This record gives sequence, structure tokens and C-alpha cells, in this order.
Amino acid sequence: MSSELPESAVPPPTGASESTSGPSRRTFVATGAAVGGAVVAGGAFFVGSGEATAAGVAPSSEVSLTVNGTRRTVTVDNRTSLLDLLREHLGLTGSKKGCNAGACGACTVLVDGQRVNSCLTLAVRLEGAEVTTIEGLAKGDELHPLQQAFIDEDAFQCGYCTPGQILSGVGCIQEGHTDSPEEIREWMSGNICRCGCYVKIVRAVEQTAGRK
Repeated sequence: MSSELPESAVPPPTGASESTSGPSRRTFVATGAAVGGAVVAGGAFFVGSGEATAAGVAPSSEVSLTVNGTRRTVTVDNRTSLLDLLREHLGLTGSKKGCNAGACGACTVLVDGQRVNSCLTLAVRLEGAEVTTIEGLAKGDELHPLQQAFIDEDAFQCGYCTPGQILSGVGCIQEGHTDSPEEIREWMSGNICRCGCYVKIVRAVEQTAGRK
């Protein structure tokens, strides 16, 4: 004879009502299994949909813009960022891909004279725009004054953020935000230097602004 009690004979936990109206353990397990199966099935459905979408041809457009004084016409995927257009399509790798989320400033370029994070800017929206990258600042062998100031002030270490810092500094000067070191720091705050060269970067911007 079995010593196990039937489930109905097992008393409820302390503090629980004997007439509990909630679902039984068996009902809960069965419901959980059904929901889990639905989630798995749903996941498989969405994966399949994603694969089908990926198998299709992504929409593309032709965009014409002037980069560093040269007119360029390129056909790109509509999702292509300006940064990827510059680096992958035009071979201008001076603009760096850092966070790829607009938080570090390493990709900063000038579009129609204004500072932008090129990683967040869609290339297809720049039809007819004028883009300046670090490669377009110097005039032949003559460096841009801010490029020279970065050398004079030793305003870099690893150099990864330097192109974005210089382009941002050029924009900062053109915008007239150079009345004090504090103002320069404020308007250059979107550009991160992980080597901590901020003091020298500010001096370089000050030096260049003072020549104007």
C-alpha cells in the first residue's frame, strides 16, 4: 500500500485559504507551457520575417554633394550615414568611427559650414551640400591654422579623436564661441578625448581664434 497521500488530502500552506480560487499548480504549469510555446513560435515567425526582409533589395538613391571642394555623385543604400559614405565609398578615412551613436564627436565634419556628427547624418539627405572633412582643411602643404596650433600646443596623444576635435574647433571659431576658455570648453564639450588633452585642445583653439 502506498504511503503517499492524494493531492486533495495535502493541506494548504500556512496562512492560505482552503478555498483558494486561484489556478492550481497543474493549471499554472500547463498555461506556462502553452505561453512558452507561443513565444517560441512567435520568435521563429519574426526571425523568418527578418530573414525574408534581409533577402530583399534595400532601397538606394543617388546623392550628389561637394566634398572638400570636389563634386561627388554616389549611389548608396538609403540607410547609409555620411560617415560611412566618406569612409567606405569615398576613401576619406580621416573622420573616425568611435561610438557610432553621436556621443563622442570623433566623426565630426562640417556640412555647409556647420558642425555635425556624421555617424548620425543620413547621406541621402545631403543632396547639394558642401562637406568639409579633415582631409580638406589644409591648402596643399600649408596646414590649417588650427591643425598647426594642435601641433604647437601638443594637443593630442593617441590622435584618434583629433580629426573630430579639429573640425569641431574650426566650427567653434567660426561660430564665435571663443571669448573665454570656459566658453570654448562648453562649445567643444561634445568631443571626447580619452587621453585627457582638454587643456591643450582649448589652448590650440584659443591660439587660432586669436589670429583672426
